Amino acid sequence: MSRFTIPLAALLGAVLGAGAMLWGSGHFAPAGDQARIEQVVHDYLLAHPEVLPDAMDALRDKQHAKTIADNHAAILEPFGSAWAGSAHPDLTIVEYYDYNCGYCRASLPAIAQLLASDPKLRIVFREFPVLADSSASAARMSLAAAEQGKFKPFHDSLYAGGPVTDQSIAAAAKIAGVDTVKAAAFAPKADAEIAANMGIARQLGLTGTPSWVIGNHVVSSALPLEDLQNLVAKARAKG
Repeated sequence: MSRFTIPLAALLGAVLGAGAMLWGSGHFAPAGDQARIEQVVHDYLLAHPEVLPDAMDALRDKQHAKTIADNHAAILEPFGSAWAGSAHPDLTIVEYYDYNCGYCRASLPAIAQLLASDPKLRIVFREFPVLADSSASAARMSLAAAEQGKFKPFHDSLYAGGPVTDQSIAAAAKIAGVDTVKAAAFAPKADAEIAANMGIARQLGLTGTPSWVIGNHVVSSALPLEDLQNLVAKARAKG
């Protein structure tokens, strides 16, 4: 079954159910004529299929809102210094990323421009190492750097260092001034954080990297600057 089948079935059920309730209340026709209201809804959706994507997005956002609320700290509160932007934001968004992800690397300029253009925004970076063994190694060192308050210099140095290898991870840690002895001892806590991120990613239905949590909207895709700004504006408008 497609991951879209259940939301679509729920959406159609909600539409039909709402229509039947209105029908039964006597607003449109005598009660009990559910077949007729179903036909009306069916015909409307066939004539206006463009409403379905927006309705499904709204349904998914509603479902995601509960997951985000139930896991607020684990999603929106940064691990150590793994964040950028405002220290006192009016909105926090989240990127789930993998250091081996080319799309995550390609998103760096858009992230920098977004933060430069929006002084009240914060981005929280969450490790989501799904592509390779070296992704997990990089994530562990990144979390150790974040725990030591050195996330940004490590993050920037690793991305600047080319392909992710044990050597490039060690070089980035050295440039950032990460205490690698403490990092090694910190590995079990880093693994626990990665496991927690993976569990929440499953609940959110993340399908790859980068993935974004912006308000109650969740999307797994690289996003250009304009799309990020639009989603940020919508999240602020919704409060």
